[in-house]
Amino acid sequence: MKQQFGDLLVLAEQGQFDVIVHGCNCFCTMGAGIAKAIKEKFPEAYQADLQTVSGDRGKLGTYSQAKIQREGGEFVIINAYTQFNWRGRGIKADYAAIEQVFKSIKSEFSGLRIAYPLIGAGLAGGDWAVISKMIDHELHGEAHTLVRLI
Repeated sequence: MKQQFGDLLVLAEQGQFDVIVHGCNCFCTMGAGIAKAIKEKFPEAYQADLQTVSGDRGKLGTYSQAKIQREGGEFVIINAYTQFNWRGRGIKADYAAIEQVFKSIKSEFSGLRIAYPLIGAGLAGGDWAVISKMIDHELHGEAHTLVRLI
C-alpha cells in the first residue's frame, strides 16, 4: 500500500487515480465525512447511491459506482457499503464487508490506479491496522494508495 497526503478528490480530478473508493452506510445518506464531500462535489456518485435500496443490509460488501467526467479526465467513484448504519456508539465498520468490497474491486478494476481514504477507520470507528491488512491482501499486486488529509 502506497501512502500520500492530500485531498483525495482533488487528486482524482487531477488525473492521479482511475478509481477512488469510499465507505458508505446502507441508508443512502452520504451525510458526513468524505461521503458528504463526494455528494456535494460529485452528485453523480450520490445518484448512484440513490439507485440502491435504502436500509438494505444485503448491500454490505457490495458497491455502487459512478463514472465522473471532468476537465482533468475521468475516473470512477466507488460507494462501498462497508457499514450498515451510522447511529449510536461503537464500531460501525463491518470488516467482512470491507474485505468483500476490495475483493470485488480487484476483480473489476485490476490494473487501474485505485485510491481510498481511511475506509472504516474514521467515523465508522474501525481499527485501521486490521483494515489496512485486509486491503493489502485483497489488492495484492495492484497499484493502490491510501490518501490521508494533510
